[in-house]
Amino acid sequence: MLSPGRFVPPIVLLLSFVICHSSFLLAAQPDTLLRSWLAAQTNVHTWSAELVQIRSLKTFTQPITNHGRVWFAAPDRFRWEIGSPATTIAVRQPAQLLVIYPKLHRAERYPLDGKASGPWKDTLALLEAGFPRSATELEARFKLTSQGVTNGLCEVVLQPRSASARRMMPQIRVAFATNDFALHATELQFADGSTMRNEFGAATLNGKLDEGLFTPELGADCKLVDPLKKP
Repeated sequence: MLSPGRFVPPIVLLLSFVICHSSFLLAAQPDTLLRSWLAAQTNVHTWSAELVQIRSLKTFTQPITNHGRVWFAAPDRFRWEIGSPATTIAVRQPAQLLVIYPKLHRAERYPLDGKASGPWKDTLALLEAGFPRSATELEARFKLTSQGVTNGLCEVVLQPRSASARRMMPQIRVAFATNDFALHATELQFADGSTMRNEFGAATLNGKLDEGLFTPELGADCKLVDPLKKP
């Protein structure tokens, strides 16, 4: 079984496309901000941004920082790249998630058809459903543990309601600007105490995206494996 740390890219992308551009008063209460932010998700058709990824691991004294880029197309497609040239690429397609390691000539396929079991099943279910676009959907999938506004940013802390999903990923933090609702950062906490923070910048909302981003071609020398498939 893969470790939670290795499977981070798809989980990060579960949240990376939650962005909208509309105005709201800085003096508004966090609860109202959150509801308005969720309601505005229907205005997002495509989104792309540069990112800085900061990983904090208990086995390292200093955080590990990487740079990358993310693309999203509604309702549920995304592409995530880390490194330049990319060392990890995650692509969400209608029926599967591909995680590609170009330097290793390896690709891993994770089906989004409910066939996974255990913690993977519930975690992939969150990915398949996408990020909630209403307060009702949010309440169904996550427990809101705290929220607050500091220096023009609203930060919400979410906990997956599924017990098995929580065993892999106990907590998610999402921060967005209160003036234009631009996504600022996501931070994921894993069961081993490690965290991954993703800070977004230079974002483009509703721009045209090349369809090829979501249909990567695997070379003849690339080995395709199914980590969740039972022998």
